[in-house]
Amino acid sequence: MDSWHRNRLSLKQAELVETWLPGARLVNDCSWQLSDTVVLEVEHQGHRYIVKAGRSSNHHILREIEAHQSATAVLVHRKRAPKLVHSDTTANVLVAEYLEGCLVEGHESEYATGTYVQAGSLLRAFHEQTGSCDPGYESAATAKTLAWLEGPHRIDDSAASRAKVLLRAYKPEPVIVVPTHGDWQPRNWLVDGAELKVIDFGRYALRPAATDLCRLAVQQWRTAPQLESAFFAGYGSDPRRTAEWKVMLLREAVSTAAWAYQVGDEAFEKQGRRMLAEALEDF
Repeated sequence: MDSWHRNRLSLKQAELVETWLPGARLVNDCSWQLSDTVVLEVEHQGHRYIVKAGRSSNHHILREIEAHQSATAVLVHRKRAPKLVHSDTTANVLVAEYLEGCLVEGHESEYATGTYVQAGSLLRAFHEQTGSCDPGYESAATAKTLAWLEGPHRIDDSAASRAKVLLRAYKPEPVIVVPTHGDWQPRNWLVDGAELKVIDFGRYALRPAATDLCRLAVQQWRTAPQLESAFFAGYGSDPRRTAEWKVMLLREAVSTAAWAYQVGDEAFEKQGRRMLAEALEDF
């Protein structure tokens, strides 16, 4: 068994990959160092694939497998998302097709309006597949955010206290939940010629549609509002409702700042604290 199997995958995961893609050759290690998710580009019989794996405590692989089994077909059919080739939920490993393209983040396409028209159109297709009423989503999401505030973080005391007051005063109502990507932003988009493609469904879940807009709203749209207009030209409508949207941004800010602190990402932590200050101002 090749050394890349031993160094990056558990024995069970390595055995499965070798069974699925015998003799596969490692091309590139694309893993993000702040996460324990292993992401490997490999070549097998003239075709390239992405192998993703994680420890048993890693829930992102299971979410991605669930996404592929239930919701990505609408994008895969258009060749705008990778097709799942193999997976094993007990071993927490999957193999997906490799998609050609350049990462949009840091590329000239990151601030091109055409990128966002496509991003809106693709997200609308993803969201429109199904929808159901969830009476407990908002309560659970708010409770999770309060738990972040009780854990380790470097949010200043006044901001943390204000956030707790607002979250505890919030009166959740039932919401419509749809298939969501969970991290819809340029670091998970590829541009291939004129076409936009989407990768990494490791945060997939059924949530309100507007939650997929949080990352864009506090990043690219914040300094380039024309990109927001372009996105909604593709999406077709605006799913944000004022009261819920403000709370969504508040929850996103808290979780960003706390999570980034816990994994040691100082730049992202700084962004989270800035997001929190802006979210609190909106109240």
